[in-house]
Amino acid sequence: MTFVKYVAVAAAFGCAALAHAQRPIIQTKYTADPAPMVYNDTIFLYTTHDEDDADGFKMLDWLLYTSTDMVNWTDHGAVASLKDFKWHSRDNGAWAEQVVERDGKFYMYCPIHGNGIGVLVADSPYGPFTDPIGKPLVWQKEHWDDIDPTVFVDDDGQAYMYWGNPDLYGVKLNKDMVSYSGDIIKFPRITDYQEGPWFYKRDGKYYLAFASTCCPEGIGYAMSDSPLGLWEYKGHIMDHTPKTRGNHPGIIDYKGKSYVFGLNYDILRLSTPEHHERRSVSAAEMTYAPDGTIMELPYFSENVVNQIEPFNPFRRVEAETMAWGYGLKTAPLGNRNMYVHDIDNGEHIMIKGVDFGKKGAKSIEISASSVKPGAEVELRAGDKVIGTVKIEPTGNLDTYRLHTAKLLPVSGTHDLYLYFKGEGNDLFRMDYWKMK
Repeated sequence: MTFVKYVAVAAAFGCAALAHAQRPIIQTKYTADPAPMVYNDTIFLYTTHDEDDADGFKMLDWLLYTSTDMVNWTDHGAVASLKDFKWHSRDNGAWAEQVVERDGKFYMYCPIHGNGIGVLVADSPYGPFTDPIGKPLVWQKEHWDDIDPTVFVDDDGQAYMYWGNPDLYGVKLNKDMVSYSGDIIKFPRITDYQEGPWFYKRDGKYYLAFASTCCPEGIGYAMSDSPLGLWEYKGHIMDHTPKTRGNHPGIIDYKGKSYVFGLNYDILRLSTPEHHERRSVSAAEMTYAPDGTIMELPYFSENVVNQIEPFNPFRRVEAETMAWGYGLKTAPLGNRNMYVHDIDNGEHIMIKGVDFGKKGAKSIEISASSVKPGAEVELRAGDKVIGTVKIEPTGNLDTYRLHTAKLLPVSGTHDLYLYFKGEGNDLFRMDYWKMK
């Protein structure tokens, strides 16, 4: 990381607390509206995407990230976009989505601001997603309230979809998950409700978390004994705070712990004090009281999400897997693959909690392409330099080659840093790395 960028990070999070502050979990893109789903022992985190040049909301596609340890996240790029809905007339407005699994199919519920709520389906959580009905699932044309869908399949097989700003609506979905029965229900106003509902069930109780009244928005919640209410307001999961503006909750249980995801502007603040709609997803561990109510949390940066399991470096590790990589960018490389680029001198990738085992790694190979001589990747296990990989020119940026180096032995678990060195900016592109 360059000195200027380090100062920006330190100023945003507090220099003394930098190593312990809970920073946004994605830094290479602006992400918002987190929609986590647990499937096959993995967290699939779907997000919306604020473009880098957005001033107001400029949102064209939906992204996917995965993790098994809650701290290192792999970027899978865009899994759907506005282009997947042929019936809409908007060139913007890919707002807050949610994906749920049912009977081996994956259903993505997507609002297109001003054109209702559509649905896509896929055979894999990675996509490709396609439109099975060729029209909106819901569109109340008399207003623009049809945003932020949340879907839950109850134990008896009945599925429900809630949505809406500033009013809350719901329907009973049919078993096909792409149609509904009965009328649209408009619910009585819940105290402090604004938008972004998140519907789920835990220990026999129904929960509706939501972005609380703007602005700034906190995260509030209500509880019910029935999937269709009545909803009783219970308070805040995270209170309103001037540290952020908007919000949107996503809540999961994973490997014995509970987590709430939300959004803020903390990455934007590293580059400018000006307000733009360029948001970042954050997460915090959440706890329940014995009566099922949720213990209120401080703001995201005042929490610490602990790593669930150590990271295995003795496999192909995609370069776009990281706990921190501010200043870097990612882009598609073939089918369901990404590469890291915009790599400048002094920047780095950090992978948290890497398990080197008892003997450590003997070598590392990095798949990279370059047209500039002199670039290097210095590897550090914590504060210890364990090796340097020279990235030689490969002829063009579309030609990737393995670049290897021996490593000094280090045992145990350490945070791994890949520091990038060279003259100038945009030094090379990196596909993956692997230790042996």
